[in-house]
Amino acid sequence: MKKSFNIPRVIIGAPQGRSGKTTVTTGLVAAFAARGLKVQPFKKGPDFIDPSWLSKVAGRPCRNLDAFFMDREALQSCLWKGSTGAEIAVIEGAMGLFDGVDLQGSGSTAEIAKALESPVLLVVNAVRMTRSIAAIVLGCQNFDPEVNIGGVILNNVARPRHEKMLRAAVETYCGLPVVGALPKNKAWEIPDRHLGLIPAGEDERLFQAAEAAREGAENYIDLDAILEIARSAPPLPWRRAVCRAAGQARGRVRVGIFRDRAFSFYYPENFEALEDAGASLVFIDALADLLPEIDALYIGGGFPEVFAAELQANTALRDAVRQKVEDGMPVYAECGGLIYLARSLLYNNKRYAMVGAFPFDVEMGTEPRGHGYMCLKVLAGNPYFSPGKEIRGHEFHHSWVSSLPAGTVFGYAVKRGCGINGSVDGIVYKNTMASYCHLHALAVPEWAPVFVAKALSYRRVQEAKLGGAVPAGSGR
Repeated sequence: MKKSFNIPRVIIGAPQGRSGKTTVTTGLVAAFAARGLKVQPFKKGPDFIDPSWLSKVAGRPCRNLDAFFMDREALQSCLWKGSTGAEIAVIEGAMGLFDGVDLQGSGSTAEIAKALESPVLLVVNAVRMTRSIAAIVLGCQNFDPEVNIGGVILNNVARPRHEKMLRAAVETYCGLPVVGALPKNKAWEIPDRHLGLIPAGEDERLFQAAEAAREGAENYIDLDAILEIARSAPPLPWRRAVCRAAGQARGRVRVGIFRDRAFSFYYPENFEALEDAGASLVFIDALADLLPEIDALYIGGGFPEVFAAELQANTALRDAVRQKVEDGMPVYAECGGLIYLARSLLYNNKRYAMVGAFPFDVEMGTEPRGHGYMCLKVLAGNPYFSPGKEIRGHEFHHSWVSSLPAGTVFGYAVKRGCGINGSVDGIVYKNTMASYCHLHALAVPEWAPVFVAKALSYRRVQEAKLGGAVPAGSGR
């Protein structure tokens, strides 16, 4: 008999973006958690900021589900692994329900719903609309009959008479229950800026919006009805956990990771993949810490421009990182990490000194330079991947590289996306690579084992220089 697993689950979708999915999802997760339920949040697509809010209110790390990066088996494995110990999974969709990377809707929220056999709660922005809501909901029901829409949540309802008309239209013409009706209320609008919402960890006062969303869900959404819809989801085949690797470096290699208000864009699976490959993770606050004893450094994305003055002020850390790059320590940096490793950052007409590991500068603008999925081809000289390999990732940046010297080595040719200049990405120097591309460990499973193996090689070289083994974590 084939093994299976089941977790009550719902996907929060909408006919279009800016319909209120994040508010509804945040409110639902917080409301269920307040009831004492163990809630596992997920976010569809390559997103770091919405998950920071969902992680905060759930008390569990939010995980990403992406059909562009993962096949059906990997998606189900992520659901199984991420939901271990949870009583319900709440999955926030992205954009419109059927919006994907092409005309076929590849990578859409609808694809996630079908792969996970999950019912969808359709959030509809009801501003200046009554009976027409039925046409919109019917269109979503009939566009792809394999997508199971289990109920509708009305958003931005004007007054009781408006709500009554909307409910009657959906229930009469669509045969679906309306399980919530949120009135217009700016209190639960989560603040945003140029890359979207403000990450939850930057300012505790912003959490007031999440608390308001919880109260809105408790007062205006039928939580019991949603639990019943979630419990209607069928069992799925049990999937072995993906991205497991027996690392020869286990217990010997320390990988440093910048994780603070400036650098917060990381996938939980990337941390797990590094640990599976044998690394011990050492989290570093780039705003305040010195560089500890490490064998490799991983710098993710975030908002270094917002904290540029504080990053500049930590001269000791910048100097230490620059020296480690020169020594050949493996350093892998994405987007915000690329900015940090540059010579300087120009932001709001003020220039800030960065690490200077690379002889170029970065300038920050107000419009996106690169936004969306990326397809890359590995070039010779890439320290982490074999030439010719195709890589899938994503980018979202308002910055660009200036003063790039002739003879710069690049790790990728860009087939889809922008990267450095529309043609290349991944600037390479010794064992350091900095790119605008964000990688997900499930899309590129060899990344972590190779990175950790490089760290182990670097450690052995350092040990040889000192004439003997050095216990992990001790000074050299």
